[in-house]
Amino acid sequence: MPDPQKLVYDWNLIGESEPLTDKRVLLDDETLRDGLQSPTVSDPAIEDKIQLLHLMEELGIQMLDIGLPGAGPRAYADTLALAQEIARSRLKIRPNCAARTTLQDIDPILDIADKTGVTIDAATFLGSSMIRQYVENWTMDDLLRRTEEAVTYGIKRGVPVMYVTEDTTRAFPETIKRLYTTALNCGARHIVLTDTVGHATPAGARALVRFVIDEVVRPSGEEILISWHGHNDRGLSVINSLAAVQAGADVVHGCALGIGERVGNTPMDQMLVNLKLLGVIDQDLIKLKDYCDVASRACSVVIPPGYPVFGSDAFRTATGVHAAAVIKAFKKGETELANTVYSGVPSHLFGLEQIIDIGPMSGRSNVTFWLEKRGIQPTEERVNAVYDKAKHSDRLLTTEEVLEAIHATSTPLAI
Repeated sequence: MPDPQKLVYDWNLIGESEPLTDKRVLLDDETLRDGLQSPTVSDPAIEDKIQLLHLMEELGIQMLDIGLPGAGPRAYADTLALAQEIARSRLKIRPNCAARTTLQDIDPILDIADKTGVTIDAATFLGSSMIRQYVENWTMDDLLRRTEEAVTYGIKRGVPVMYVTEDTTRAFPETIKRLYTTALNCGARHIVLTDTVGHATPAGARALVRFVIDEVVRPSGEEILISWHGHNDRGLSVINSLAAVQAGADVVHGCALGIGERVGNTPMDQMLVNLKLLGVIDQDLIKLKDYCDVASRACSVVIPPGYPVFGSDAFRTATGVHAAAVIKAFKKGETELANTVYSGVPSHLFGLEQIIDIGPMSGRSNVTFWLEKRGIQPTEERVNAVYDKAKHSDRLLTTEEVLEAIHATSTPLAI
């Protein structure tokens, strides 16, 4: 294939004087905890959770939330099993556990870390927005006291604390500054900014991250990780996450297939795809389809046909003009060209391929290609029979319907 830069003019680079980020971007997978708060998903069996854990490791995801063990016996048992698997398999991925800013939620994390010898971050969270404070009858003193108590408790017992403020994107600047500063003063070295209700826009995400860097992180004089945790209520979770990275966030949170409360969290798979295409990460993502398929099955989540990259229609066409271009590229013997001529996402990067089907908007080249790919000689009679059947259909033809059309000709296939 010729140099892609000579075939594609990339308007995405126009107006951008520098790359998205010049530092390493880390990923924190929330599928097995925050993702399971979706009202419609199933909590997977532990065997499926372990399979997803290994797929996360293979995809180069650096962190994951393995549960909220303080939520009850099953949550504790699954969290313990995942930590044990990390220890047994000597995985590089670093686990964290969700915890309210209460000692009874932190104690189970301490217990699991002690039993397994695995370093587990305590992701202690509490609401920060004024609307939440008003509903809960919290005062600022309440929030500061709970922050200091929880962070100090975890740090003194040797558990790193990832301090999380819920609804950060709707909290007042002074509240954010005081809470995070208190957490850092008590020993937290990882803070999480959350768009809990999917309120943010890209401009808001950038503004919040920059504020926290300027008003909290730099004055602390410490090396602090900043995480962005987004939700998709306005359909902006991916672009908000990229905006947060552009503004200086170190870590992006996400869930497989975007599962999570209401309309879900930032889709981890879509983040990986975009970071790969932007050149921010370089790991092999061939197993990303397996990750999505396992999550779909284990959590009882249907992947819509039009879902980006991993939906069944993502690299499938029956439209004559589109298919003809793909077919011509294949005939040049250039698979990569075929995977990009009518696709903004090169399918081969994710272990997938272009699919040419036959339907009412297809041309004869679709039929010929379809038959040849299956080792069927595309005689004029066969092509015309299938083409005619497609033109009288209101949808794509199934394999059975194509074969039926061929069998009705004077040169049917041998059975």
